[in-house]
Amino acid sequence: MVTAEMVRTLRDKTGAGMMECKKALSESNGDLDKAVEMLRLKGLATAQKKAARAACQGLIGSYIHMDKIGVLVEVNCETDFVARTDDFKQLVKDIGMHIAAAGPAYLNREEVPADVVEKEKEIYRQQVQGKPENVVEKIIQGKLDKFYSECCLMDQIFVKDPEGKLTVGGMVTAAVAKVGENIVISRFTRYQLGETAKKEV
Repeated sequence: MVTAEMVRTLRDKTGAGMMECKKALSESNGDLDKAVEMLRLKGLATAQKKAARAACQGLIGSYIHMDKIGVLVEVNCETDFVARTDDFKQLVKDIGMHIAAAGPAYLNREEVPADVVEKEKEIYRQQVQGKPENVVEKIIQGKLDKFYSECCLMDQIFVKDPEGKLTVGGMVTAAVAKVGENIVISRFTRYQLGETAKKEV
């Protein structure tokens, strides 16, 4: 039998709605862990659908590292209710900390200027001269994917992921699944002490 206490516990763990929690507990015969897994899988499946929804609320987070690196990042969600939750605040903090540590140059692949991409491709072409054209294209795409994973925030591996597999984009998708709202990293700025002085020299 599914009790109100079980439903509350599942809601606290996943952030899902009361009816969704009750249904998941019923389908899992009261197994809390199985119900959590069911809700997460369902959430991930619907995350893509939520991506088109307007996200106008959220937070501007700040992160300072050793008084040497500073980050401002804007992360948006759909409602002020979600923006005030501890989970959302932690997500914004984690993203700011990641930006400070990893120093991404761009938010996502779409932001990388076409001339930068072409320059990278040209370097890769020179590295694989003499190989068959179909092989060359695959190698170039692989190297380009690695380039994106190094310089684009959404493609970077989250610095706190112990397994070294979860990207920042994947972390955002998981958060969407958990809170049930669209979440978007809109923009960020990273400052490092002495940057302007180096440019002037």
